[in-house]
Amino acid sequence: MKNILSFLLIFTILSGPAWAQNNDSPYRTKFAVDAPVIVAGMGLSAYGLKLMQDKTGFTEEEVLSLSKNDVNSFDRFGAGNYSVNAKKISDFPFYGSFAMPVVMLLNDNVGSKAGQVMVLYVETMAVTGALFTMTNGSVERARPLVYNPNVPMHKRTEANAQNSFFAGHTAATAAATFFAAKVFHDFNPDSPARPYVWAAAAVVPATVGYLRLEAGKHFLSDNLIGYTVGAATGILIPQLHKKSNNSGISLTPTLIPTFDGTATQGAVVSYRF
Repeated sequence: MKNILSFLLIFTILSGPAWAQNNDSPYRTKFAVDAPVIVAGMGLSAYGLKLMQDKTGFTEEEVLSLSKNDVNSFDRFGAGNYSVNAKKISDFPFYGSFAMPVVMLLNDNVGSKAGQVMVLYVETMAVTGALFTMTNGSVERARPLVYNPNVPMHKRTEANAQNSFFAGHTAATAAATFFAAKVFHDFNPDSPARPYVWAAAAVVPATVGYLRLEAGKHFLSDNLIGYTVGAATGILIPQLHKKSNNSGISLTPTLIPTFDGTATQGAVVSYRF
């Protein structure tokens, strides 16, 4: 995640005119709004990674005292899963998914606003990265493989074995694929290919989630949450930038009741899609 975000940030800086590519685009981007979000996302991602790296692993005694019965009933079937091959295979759709938004640039409508689309892509991945690393860095949950007595002890006691919640591979993949589908959808409102693009966007992260489950890296709930977070971010970041339907942030003056029965002047902040 860290390397991917760094690459995308460099791409965004080099894209220059991207911030102003608003004509004939369904989206509106502004440097004063999007740049701080990207920088904040990158910063929180870095801080979250540090929290993850600073975790303390189980002792050997703690590992030996663990039981599958300690796992909630919904996830218990996955406790003890472990597959090196599943882990290796999961990397192919995981890394491949990051090219999906770039492939979308081959579409004439999307490609004409390549810089702007890449800015939104960076923002999407930065927000996803921040949500994942800050959550994972703050929550300690043993991976399913920790419950397998046949897994080498050093893998069960390392700090990384505490990073089950939630599934970062699944979240990042879903963010990339759903972002690509959303952008294609908005730039090509009449395209008959839209259902197939959405189907691909849904299947790829689901495949990654399944493989990570089989690999013993995450429980089912970890993958479901990762999938939801990634998909939501991939869709919402472009949606929040849409021009249509008078979208935008509004500030409406209003009177706010107080506890003593009077009212004071205030304002309501709202966002319209």
